[in-house]
Amino acid sequence: MKEFDQKIHDAFPGLVVRKDLVKEVKGNAIVPSYVLEYLLGQYCATDDQETVKAGIESVKSILAAHYVHRNEANKIRAEISERGQKKVIDMISVTFNEKKDTYEASFSNLGISKVLVDSDTIKKHQKLLVNGVWCIATVSYQLDEESKDSSPWHIENLKPIQLSNFDFDMFLAGRKQFTSEEWIDVLMQSIGFNPEMFSKRLKLLHLLRLVPFVERNYNLIELGPKGTGKSHIYSEMSPYGMLLSGGEVTVAKLFVNNNRNQLGLVGFWDVVAFDEFAGQAKKVDKALVDIMKNYMANKSFSRGIETMHAEASMVFVGNTKHTVPYMLKNSDLFEELPSAYHDSAFIDRIHAFVPGWEFDSIRFDMFSDGYGFIVDYLAEMLRYMRNRDYSNIYQDYFTLSSDITTRDKDGINKTFSGLMKLIYPNGEATKEEAKEILEFAIEQRKRVKDQLVRIDATFYDTEFSYLDNSSKEKIQILAREEKEFPELYKKQASEASPEEKRKPEKQQAEDTQTIPDSLKSNAKILGPLFPSPKAGNFRYEEDQSGVSYEKLFGEYLEGATRIEIQDPYIIKPYQTRNLMEFLEVVYHHKKPEDEVTVSLLTKADRDYFEDQDMRLSRIKDSAALIGIDFEYSYDGTDTIHDRNIILNNGWKIILGRGLDIFQVFDTDMLSFASKVQEIRKCKAFEITYILQGM
Repeated sequence: MKEFDQKIHDAFPGLVVRKDLVKEVKGNAIVPSYVLEYLLGQYCATDDQETVKAGIESVKSILAAHYVHRNEANKIRAEISERGQKKVIDMISVTFNEKKDTYEASFSNLGISKVLVDSDTIKKHQKLLVNGVWCIATVSYQLDEESKDSSPWHIENLKPIQLSNFDFDMFLAGRKQFTSEEWIDVLMQSIGFNPEMFSKRLKLLHLLRLVPFVERNYNLIELGPKGTGKSHIYSEMSPYGMLLSGGEVTVAKLFVNNNRNQLGLVGFWDVVAFDEFAGQAKKVDKALVDIMKNYMANKSFSRGIETMHAEASMVFVGNTKHTVPYMLKNSDLFEELPSAYHDSAFIDRIHAFVPGWEFDSIRFDMFSDGYGFIVDYLAEMLRYMRNRDYSNIYQDYFTLSSDITTRDKDGINKTFSGLMKLIYPNGEATKEEAKEILEFAIEQRKRVKDQLVRIDATFYDTEFSYLDNSSKEKIQILAREEKEFPELYKKQASEASPEEKRKPEKQQAEDTQTIPDSLKSNAKILGPLFPSPKAGNFRYEEDQSGVSYEKLFGEYLEGATRIEIQDPYIIKPYQTRNLMEFLEVVYHHKKPEDEVTVSLLTKADRDYFEDQDMRLSRIKDSAALIGIDFEYSYDGTDTIHDRNIILNNGWKIILGRGLDIFQVFDTDMLSFASKVQEIRKCKAFEITYILQGM
């Protein structure tokens, strides 16, 4: 077991499980992860491998014996009839039969209905009346020939698959054993992802998806490319969340059925998520939109003459069809919403906008094989934290700008509070820790507001900034897209005229764009914008895209016939690939009739030196065919640390991270990220250009 996994296991004994076990036991059973982890937690929450192995077999046996496959439903019904009763794992929903004054259950996979349920069971588990709940139930068959109208099916006992209690003090004691960075990794592994594959920003974006579970009445939207795992959290991570497929629902189902006097989903679930919410052509009930807007703003809705209140958070997830720069140039980031929801009143009620385009498509290597919380334990923790409010903690250190509206502040505060609950559940954070979360929260609301300015001319451009209470320094926050595409980002609603939107794409691309004055001071951090070749220092942010070796080095290579690279970390295969991609840029900037010498000084790999030397030798042979004389040597002192490139045309380039500037990306030959550097996300780094002799 890895040291970090052992630490998790020791801090939360019996409450964690290896995340890769879910796939091993699931087989063809179509059940949520929390159902499987509930069972795994009972049999496999240990570090003893033999016990884990035996536990896996026990869980497989339980699923084989009790999980109901639909194609075997008839066989199981016959078995219950012959044996009298049987324990089954199935999704169960209950309706109230007014004529008979009884509660009747339906089993989704078993295919039986009108199964009598006693009222005490319903009082304990009222969610059964709203939507299906996964349960372990003992079903009996007793045919009463004298009463042909009564159902022969009965529920002897029923237990929803969830933990019965949550000890918050014990949870806090376990949390204290981890740094904030480690704790974020614990949460990442708990939702099934390998934290080593993600940057700090992407980890926070993953955690933002959990905020609706810890914040009451939190309204979140995520739009982005398909295949990035947008809906996974809401379908798999908690028995307190409900994912509605297709994004379409009725007023009666969501809020209240006046005919049946029955409360809808918002009255019983902590989170109601709408999958596939996007789609401009989707038909939407105008009455539903109006009630939704009122609920999102006031936490209430009407049932006849009575006003009802509920606490369910609302989540909207959907796919985008276009790239971010395309949307910024031609419309707005909400362009894919159905027309009834592409409405400023609805959008203004959204507290945070998750930029789904920053997530990569889910790959196998992103999943964790380490230990994380049993999902049901995590769900109970999230639910417990809904009772707390951490929205004002940052105010000891910082003050939001008076230009920010009350609704904007509400979104910022709720996002800040939610992330505090997740990362610092005891409510204690240092000034720097609070600053990081506050800036992140401001950005997510700013993304919403900036699009409202595009959509509705009655909204004005707002400066999202805050004041450091001690230093009195004002810090302005920009959205990531604002930094990457400043010439496209700022556009008032009046500017986005129908005539402009109808321009042919080619003509739009030829239009002259100007950089807003408010962004010019930030141009130094934007790779696509900085002038080259020019002496100076440039900083690149974590997860920034649009960066490439061509943009960093291309024009500086012109006229150079000797290039000396010092980088101690051209060791591993992916680092060797970086070198190859740099040499490709060298090739494109030399004349065919010229030869260029490239010299590398690096460290030797003590463990796999033969492999390292073989790769560099192959590069030497390959480079010779295209007019590049590649030579390499190893530092005999094993002390070099600096990373730089010295060219005989007068330029010296100091590399903060060397050539290792890109985050982990999909290297599949059919992935554009493997071919086009600009669409990769980069690590945070600095680069300095010095014209020697000047």
